[in-house]
Amino acid sequence: MYTIDQHDIDTYIQDPNGEWEPIPYLVKDKIYENERLISLVLEPAGEKAIAPILPGQFNMLYVFGVGEIPISVSSVEEAHPIMVHTTQAVGPISRAICKLEPGDLLGVRGPYGTQWPIEEAFDKDVLIIAGGVGLCPLRPVIERFLQQRKKIGNLNVLYGARDPESIIFHNDIISWQSDPHTNFQVTVDHAFSKWHGHVGVVTRLINRARFEPTNTVVYVCGPEVMMRFAIFACQQAGIPDPAIYCSMERNMKCGFGLCGHCQYGPHFVCKEGAVFNYEQVKPYLNIQDL
Repeated sequence: MYTIDQHDIDTYIQDPNGEWEPIPYLVKDKIYENERLISLVLEPAGEKAIAPILPGQFNMLYVFGVGEIPISVSSVEEAHPIMVHTTQAVGPISRAICKLEPGDLLGVRGPYGTQWPIEEAFDKDVLIIAGGVGLCPLRPVIERFLQQRKKIGNLNVLYGARDPESIIFHNDIISWQSDPHTNFQVTVDHAFSKWHGHVGVVTRLINRARFEPTNTVVYVCGPEVMMRFAIFACQQAGIPDPAIYCSMERNMKCGFGLCGHCQYGPHFVCKEGAVFNYEQVKPYLNIQDL
């Protein structure tokens, strides 16, 4: 049973550090990734800004007069106040976010959650597996490894989309595919006649990746059913469980672990995630509809 202790209540009421107050950010640019997804480039509207956000973390984005939702960062420069959040219109708040235009304001509070372990992959091969919009929270990881390319071994990025029209970050993908030091593979579940790439689930691309199983770190994000099969394929390839990390995108509300919406087994995704080591969530990931 979920309970809130008195310390949590006092923190909620007093808010001594102003953590519940959103900071105004300006929409600097709006990018249409496909017919459903948009990316907003955000910069502080004044002198005050949130702390630097790290790959894997999320912010609570607040549309004034409408409400707020958690959205992972989809691109960020290290220790730089400008950041990108990518979302699609699936509810009243996300629809309001998608209607924002350059020059509009929205509130940001954060950052919250855990980060992808970047230094864990130094001197090792890297295997990044993304499904659908799961590429969004993994994009900063790819950017960070490309910036520190000499510190890692083989860099493999496997990306699966529903169909060619669902593919996002087109300019990035062109750049990643043309990079001789990056093994980027993309596949779609369903294709039309103009598509000449791979067709099938993303796990079929693992045999095209270049890595030493016992010296590899894996980063996975996507629909939970996709992550289950991707992790199983990694295990079959000989990658040990402690080397696998995944992002659990659950229904988060408050960002502080108070509301209980994002409880996942004994974990609260907003406080202990969204990035978990696979061993932390292994007992629960295979429970259907949890």
